[in-house]
Amino acid sequence: MSRPKKIIAACAVCAAAVGLGVFTVIINRSDKEVPTYSSVEEPTQAAVQEKEDPLPDNWSQLYEYVPSPNGITPRAQALLHVNKDIIGWITIEGTPIDYPFVLDPGEVTQDSDDIAYYGYQEYIPDEYYLDHDLDGSYLRCGTLYADYREVFAGTDEDHSENMVIFGHNMANNSMFGSLRRYRQDSSFYETAPFIKLSSNYRDYDYVIFAYLITSGSYNATEFRYWNMEELDTQEEFDFYLDCCRQAQMLDTGIDVNSSDKLLTLSTCYADEDNSRFLVVARRLRDGEVAGDLSSIQRTDEYIQAQEAAAEYEEHDTPPRNEE
Repeated sequence: MSRPKKIIAACAVCAAAVGLGVFTVIINRSDKEVPTYSSVEEPTQAAVQEKEDPLPDNWSQLYEYVPSPNGITPRAQALLHVNKDIIGWITIEGTPIDYPFVLDPGEVTQDSDDIAYYGYQEYIPDEYYLDHDLDGSYLRCGTLYADYREVFAGTDEDHSENMVIFGHNMANNSMFGSLRRYRQDSSFYETAPFIKLSSNYRDYDYVIFAYLITSGSYNATEFRYWNMEELDTQEEFDFYLDCCRQAQMLDTGIDVNSSDKLLTLSTCYADEDNSRFLVVARRLRDGEVAGDLSSIQRTDEYIQAQEAAAEYEEHDTPPRNEE
């Protein structure tokens, strides 16, 4: 979706949500690198004892969530009373990831009625929720958040082509700390390849097609994924996909094309080089079933490689000795 269309769509959604006290400010900026909070990245267990978890264990069960064709869901109505910035919920079965996520509020100025909520502090893009809880209090592990320019409301056509969600790599596996399992154990992908992402309007299912380590510094890479929420042209989409494919740690064989909506989860990897670990997924297509990898469309190259490997194994296996 183009940026002009995105701004118009965001304004329309805000206008429709005034009754619930929901607003978002969309502005332009020039990012130099991914926001970071160095004292949070890969903390020791002792460092997170004071307040380990941002939400009670049963938070995902506190609100009945039934997608409504008439607009905003019951769960979203309840959550927006907790925090007006909440735009969705993310769940990855087999991990502790089962959280709401927010949209960075955008620039807050002295003229805004909400300046008090954000503490009268100088606004820095995508930094408020690095160390704030849903209620606005200080929280070391922060809250999962999307870039303020993202659109994840209204019709599917209005959604950003690439939804980027940021979260800290916590040592106790809260926030996005458990994502490390993908890179630590290649077999883990088979147990948790799907992501459920719910907007304030409906549910969506995604399948992970790549995970990789990349730089989070503007001057160190041309793959500035944090600035690529809109992939309006084939060239932009191909560049994003190629960067993911070239650095992927596992060849999943998942077919991806420019008609797919993407989801990128970003967390810290190492302070020394300001690197990031990304988990990248695409929205399921018609006929594909969440929970069933065999239903997911694979690339022709992957299918041919798998068939060739199976044929080689069949002919290269020596016959069993029978007594």
